[in-house]
Amino acid sequence: MTAHEVPRALMVDGFRARRSFGFGGLSKTATIIGAIVLLADGVIGSQAPVTLLFSVPATLMVFTLAAARRHGMSALAYYWAKLSWQRATKIEATSFRRLLLPHPYALDLPGVGASSTLIKAHDPTTGKAIGVVHDRVTGRMTISTLLAPGGSLMAPTSSVQSSLRTWSSVLDAMSTDEMIMGACVTIQITPGAGDALGDDVAARQDPGAPELAKQIISELVRTTPRATASVASWMSVTVDPLAAAVPPTDLSEQVGEALKVVDSLDLSGTGTDIERRATDVDLRRLVRSAYDPAVFNARDADFAELSWSECGPQAADDGWQEYAHDGGVSVSYVLREMPRRPIAYSVLLPLLAPGRFQRRITLAYRVLDPMEGEAVLEREISNAQQREQTTAEVKGRAKWSQRADTQRAEKAAAQMAGGSQVADWTLMVTVTARTDTDLPAARQEIERAVKATRGIRMRPAYGAEAAVFAAGLPLGYSPLVK
Repeated sequence: MTAHEVPRALMVDGFRARRSFGFGGLSKTATIIGAIVLLADGVIGSQAPVTLLFSVPATLMVFTLAAARRHGMSALAYYWAKLSWQRATKIEATSFRRLLLPHPYALDLPGVGASSTLIKAHDPTTGKAIGVVHDRVTGRMTISTLLAPGGSLMAPTSSVQSSLRTWSSVLDAMSTDEMIMGACVTIQITPGAGDALGDDVAARQDPGAPELAKQIISELVRTTPRATASVASWMSVTVDPLAAAVPPTDLSEQVGEALKVVDSLDLSGTGTDIERRATDVDLRRLVRSAYDPAVFNARDADFAELSWSECGPQAADDGWQEYAHDGGVSVSYVLREMPRRPIAYSVLLPLLAPGRFQRRITLAYRVLDPMEGEAVLEREISNAQQREQTTAEVKGRAKWSQRADTQRAEKAAAQMAGGSQVADWTLMVTVTARTDTDLPAARQEIERAVKATRGIRMRPAYGAEAAVFAAGLPLGYSPLVK
């Protein structure tokens, strides 16, 4: 089904990036800083006029970079990130090597996952184990739920509308709970069925079967991993148990409080089936297989004895546009811009189609509470109107794009007044190739999938490859959560 065949009732819109008001292409903060710098240049120049020959051109160059755009961001931010990454590379801060003691934290996960640890909790309602990722710095806990998404492309329009409304209700519940810091939904697609398929066939095979049948089954087991894909999907919710009305002091009580908060989110009716809460073995499998895709379909016994630090890489190097680790090289992409027109609910389908390489698609959410959401929208309306008014005063009329942007901001405010919620969200995609020689093909595969969405624009995660890689794992890290 193409985007043109999707009923109007199943088209979604309302995507808008935050925009501050400033001079030219500058943000409000950059405009204020620029005014202060120019004032300082004038004061210094009044005492030593010769300094103006150097300070004014340098200031204007910085302003030009701040106003110019590069890959959807200001050129100043892009080149500053580039310089910061180069400096980190010189001091070897972008390289990770898992060493033995006496280094106290040498066995932790690399990068943003260094402060995390895995807790094996017991669920008294089901009697099963649950894996809880605890951030030792912030005290936050992340609990993941394994999902089994059902297909909706052939479902009736009413069923899809009901699923969308139910998901909206889940986000609404997140906005009113102070303990929920954020959530993300991840779908990981791994080519090949691996050893698990062979074990399953061997257990079912009849020893008395004809020899020809055995040969055919053996050939299928050998070739099928190259033509199939394993799909794993999960939702991770980050909870701050210390934000409760009566903050628990004991670690076990904090885990119990986090479990109660996650249990309050009802995902039934969202178009997906809940398999179970992720166990500690499930989390080890997801994290370890991200660094080494070849072990994704290994047996549970292979992960049960792994320590949390052993789930990470033995060695990793965070490059400007790639992230090299144990089992291959990964490239991550982040959302640059959503279409300004209504899009079909199935717009991400090209990204979810299996390919040659393992990929993870992550939607991260941070739902604003009603008070914060209202303040944000009022500020956005004010900024949009000021941009429109300033352009009209300078050029005689405002740009049509500015008028349309003001209308979108006002429409969002009207929707919130009607009961909708405001959410900060982003889309991240990571693809992993086994060797450096396969990396260009992996890039091309993702870029073609992004183009097939017909409107979504993404860019490489320049200088943040390791962080975006970790954001797609159930480690409790989200770029939206402060």
